[in-house]
Amino acid sequence: MKQTIRVFSGFVLSVVLLGCQPTSYQPIEHGVVIQPQEGAARLISVQVYRDNIFRITALPHTNPGVLSDSIQVVAEPDATFKVRRERNQIRVSTHKGSALINPQNGHISIYDARGNVLLDAVNSGEFGPVTEDPTTPDTNSYALRQQWNQNTDEGFFGLGQHQNGIVNYAGKTVELSTHNLEFSVPMLVSSRRYGVLWDNASITRLGDPNGYQALNESLVLYDEDGVAGGLTARYYDGDELLLTRTEAEPDYQFLVNNNVREHPFPAELGEVSNPRVIWNGSIQSDTSGEHVFKMYSSGYTRLSFNHEEVLNRWRMNWNPWYHDVHLNMTAGQKVPIEIDWNSQGGYFRLNHIPPRPQAEQNSLSLASESGKAIDYYVILGTDYDGVISGYRELTGDAVMLPKWAYGFWQSRERYQNQDELVNVVREYRQRGIPLDNIVLDWFYWPEDAWGSHQFEALNFPDPQKMVEEVHELNANIMISVWPKFYPTTEHYKELDEKGYMLNKNVEVEANRDWVGPGYLNGFYDPYPREAQQIFWRQIRDNLNVLGFDAWWLDATEPDIHSNLTISKRKEITTPLAVGSGTEYFNSYAVPNAEGVYLGERETDPEKRSFILTRSGFGGIQRTGAAVWSGDTVSRWSNLKDQIAAGIGAGLAGVPNWSMDIGGFTPEDQYRYGSDGIVHNYADMPADYVPNWQELNLRWFQFGAFVPLFRSHGQNPYREIYNIAEQGSDIYESMVYYARLRYRLMPYIYSEAGHMYLNDGTLMRGLVMDFMDDPNVFEINDQYMFGPALLINPVYQPGATSRQVYLPEGTRWYDFYSGKAYEGGQNIDAAAPLTRMPIFARAGAIVPSGPEIQTVFEQPDAPLQLTVYAGADGQYNLYEDDGSSYDYEHGEYSIIPIHYDDDSRTLSIGSRQGNYAGMLKEREFRVRLVEGENAEASTFDAGAIMVNYRGQALDVTL
Repeated sequence: MKQTIRVFSGFVLSVVLLGCQPTSYQPIEHGVVIQPQEGAARLISVQVYRDNIFRITALPHTNPGVLSDSIQVVAEPDATFKVRRERNQIRVSTHKGSALINPQNGHISIYDARGNVLLDAVNSGEFGPVTEDPTTPDTNSYALRQQWNQNTDEGFFGLGQHQNGIVNYAGKTVELSTHNLEFSVPMLVSSRRYGVLWDNASITRLGDPNGYQALNESLVLYDEDGVAGGLTARYYDGDELLLTRTEAEPDYQFLVNNNVREHPFPAELGEVSNPRVIWNGSIQSDTSGEHVFKMYSSGYTRLSFNHEEVLNRWRMNWNPWYHDVHLNMTAGQKVPIEIDWNSQGGYFRLNHIPPRPQAEQNSLSLASESGKAIDYYVILGTDYDGVISGYRELTGDAVMLPKWAYGFWQSRERYQNQDELVNVVREYRQRGIPLDNIVLDWFYWPEDAWGSHQFEALNFPDPQKMVEEVHELNANIMISVWPKFYPTTEHYKELDEKGYMLNKNVEVEANRDWVGPGYLNGFYDPYPREAQQIFWRQIRDNLNVLGFDAWWLDATEPDIHSNLTISKRKEITTPLAVGSGTEYFNSYAVPNAEGVYLGERETDPEKRSFILTRSGFGGIQRTGAAVWSGDTVSRWSNLKDQIAAGIGAGLAGVPNWSMDIGGFTPEDQYRYGSDGIVHNYADMPADYVPNWQELNLRWFQFGAFVPLFRSHGQNPYREIYNIAEQGSDIYESMVYYARLRYRLMPYIYSEAGHMYLNDGTLMRGLVMDFMDDPNVFEINDQYMFGPALLINPVYQPGATSRQVYLPEGTRWYDFYSGKAYEGGQNIDAAAPLTRMPIFARAGAIVPSGPEIQTVFEQPDAPLQLTVYAGADGQYNLYEDDGSSYDYEHGEYSIIPIHYDDDSRTLSIGSRQGNYAGMLKEREFRVRLVEGENAEASTFDAGAIMVNYRGQALDVTL
């Protein structure tokens, strides 16, 4: 029998499958195929993509022709390998590892080159009916699960950007979904130094495959009198008690359309739209162990167990979110619970997941709602960077962003008119604060013409002049473009005529958006190449022609409505050209960005395209895109959550990440004063000013050390001079960190070059550089910024110090004082209001530049090289023209720099490569930090000046 295997990279292999004996296999061009006699999988292929990458595909039938092209993977298999029998098993091996396959039952184990088992499957996979698709699923789609490594002790890292404050997902359950605030990349890295890229675009769960359950599904609920059946619920209007009743499942989580709640408030409340609800009672489980509770909420919500508050959260109603609590419970023992929800008309639900069996808790398990096959790639590496390199080998390089993208960006929810926007740039220039980009966010178009890419004439009478004025001030301008269209626009009609609009939202009269009286709206289908081309042409002919520098691709989940049920979101995005909204739920952002990236490269081949997108998925880094963490809130807890979110993105292979410094939405006490809307801090009620300023400063200090440095949010305005008065500690500290960021630009841009050339990561979870230090596995509030600097954001109000763990195996220097500490210890690091703790590791070499206002200023200025004593060091200084694609053709330079600690000699090696505009000769100023020094953070202090002409030279320090 002759069959065809269609692999996701789009090529076809012909395979001869004989009437297989129990131990038979068939070789194919890039691996082997078996038909197991036992287990759920009826056909399994193992392909060798690279000498360190194996692809495993399992189907519950023998028709591989059903497989679809991958959204994530663009690589094709290309490796030398051997196949041999070992007793009744088959080993497919390269010089870096092997896959051992049992053709009888489909069991597969992955080994490293030393013969150590890295990944040991529990079975050949599980295939079940698709139950989470609100439309009729394809007959050849299945709910899928694969489990490996039962009773493991390894750590699991990555998975994209999540808002749960977790870095190590071992033993945890997390839902890989997409939403404003969350993007998922089904790529994880193990502490055993392998990675798994799970090639499925539907909602996927790591850990418990069932996910979270209703509170009463696995717990017994008791009211406040101890009667089983539910919690006591009291509904208030202010202080007036309106209703008391018993409720088995408090659930006010979603809308079924834009206006109707899935579960409305009790009719007995009458006209009250913003009730406060208090639930009291106790809960009981028949299972001892760690239980997890997932609270979804907006408004003000407090959750208490055992009379102790464990969560206190606020979120705006148009974007509720989840928060996790872990609670140890003893079987048969009641736990008092209280929920206090000041709804503000918002949303709430509390879900629960009981402990899994021990082997299940300590295993790797991935389960997807819908797919054609179990399909995953195992990447072997000697370290975390090597594993991430394998991910990018499969899904595409992290292409270079324009250099200006690494400067400071100023933004706010929106500038009301073009003069307001240009004047902000002028103000920064007059104050001498560095700035490279300003952003024109949403609603510059006429109210009734979303998707027209036209400007509202009263406030934006001459958008080309606006762009030109920004450019005359040596800044760049980015503009917001949504994949959303009103059906009255010509752009909608053009896409719709081709069948490229998702029209189900338009077909329901109630599904109007929040603008003015509300308008019908739909999102386009970005998966067909022609749809991408039309979308870009519409942008090109209306916006690109005006000279805009970059694209803010917003709501790319797609966020048709944040408060709809997940089921409704799937339904109204079905059918996509590639399949159902369920099967492709997580992937919309990639084809949307890819169409803009490819289109701009064709239109402006000499200009680096740059995209900021609110969602991502595997492969987003190949589209010239950075991802930001969505509409966070201006609260200390949300500030802390962004640290782990950025670390997770980097460990999933997405190196260019950002967030809204200060949080997107503040609470009303910050936004509104006695005279109305707060713009400048002086408009705010005085009692709230100190916390507002402190929160923004601490977030700004942190933001200066993430890949993209950008301030954005709703009112109060987020310009530095609108947050604090010039001369104040707050203002001067923010300016200090903005200037420090620019002084470090040679280091930051070198790291950007390493992202492309060496698959590097700028925001580095500590496990990446200290993989043998078990103390770093659970650290979610510190990270390395490149190879040299340990960043320790402050996220507690009023703090003047914070605990910092200094990883073992190296000496550490306080960035500001030069004081040295030995690694492997926790210290109480000074954190006065104006400073965030930063440490440099021994052997680090940090290139820096002069004080500048834009990244391209003073290209011929001397560069400083700060060396931290105590260990040998190596650094490659990367440079290119910063704006073109010439780097793809080798037009860049590398200057290798080595420090020998014994001889205290810095060797600046011969320059490798060249590019247009490269300096043939430059001055380096070299200095050594080896202990306490009042000028440790003053880059120019005590430097030895040397003239470098591209040839090797040594400097004795």
